Amino acid sequence: MELLASIISSTLNAGTPLLIAAVGILIHEKSGVLNLGIEGIMLMGAVTGFGVTLSTGSFALGFAAGFAVGMLLGLLFAFFTIGIHANQYAAGLALALFGTGLSAFIGQPMQGAALPSRAPLGIPFLEDIPFFGPAFFSLHAFVYIALILLALVWYFLFKTRGGLILRAVGESPESAYALGYPVRRIRLYAVVFGASMAGLAGAYLSLVYTPLWVEGMTAGRGWIALALVTFATWRPARVIFGAYLFGGVTMLQFAFQGMGIDVPPQFMSMTPYLATILVLVLISRNPEWIRLNVPASLGKPFQPNH
Repeated sequence: MELLASIISSTLNAGTPLLIAAVGILIHEKSGVLNLGIEGIMLMGAVTGFGVTLSTGSFALGFAAGFAVGMLLGLLFAFFTIGIHANQYAAGLALALFGTGLSAFIGQPMQGAALPSRAPLGIPFLEDIPFFGPAFFSLHAFVYIALILLALVWYFLFKTRGGLILRAVGESPESAYALGYPVRRIRLYAVVFGASMAGLAGAYLSLVYTPLWVEGMTAGRGWIALALVTFATWRPARVIFGAYLFGGVTMLQFAFQGMGIDVPPQFMSMTPYLATILVLVLISRNPEWIRLNVPASLGKPFQPNH
């Protein structure tokens, strides 16, 4: 039972950065904008959050810094794709490469540095409940905040007028513009929100999940988060399942070790990416399913006719 509780808590912990990033991706893709730079933004959020916490001793400031650098990179991406109508695929890949290189340069002096001690994790009293406490209530606050964020995004998308407008912009920006909605401004807000969430997810990685800075520490999680949203067919409820599925696959290595099963660590390290490829292959076998759910204008620039 202790091993099972440990596996559950580790899965929730590993799935949280994917969930936070996917929440942001869901919003900007619903608006019709595809940002392939999530990996670079997460790395910049990780190195910035770690550096600020290392300098100030404040984890709150570290998370705020990760959020802020994500917002700045989102504005940069929006300038090129929404402002001057650059190709979204090329701009996203450029941002991924830029974030990867710049984070490696900035983080070089911080390799091997240790963060200050952190406040105890868990929810008081609930974490003492046998099995359920260690499994579900002994985690960092951001594990629960991520779930609340996803619930709020679901409510916004499907229960509010603003969410209806956002989805309309993603389906047919020309029609939304003809009705008088500021399509480019709406897309700007969506992109900035999505990038901010990616920066926050990166900060979670370096401050909570593995409290240290290592070059390239996201290890492809930005790409997995992008695949996760496709896997969930742009439905918030399915994002939870996908995030924790990939988180559980990541934790398989430790579960097998706990059960005494000897599996090569190289094989276990590649299992999340194998799972991602497998999911995308299975989804691509049914293109009609994708076409029914994908925002119709995803990846397509919009230029209003004056």
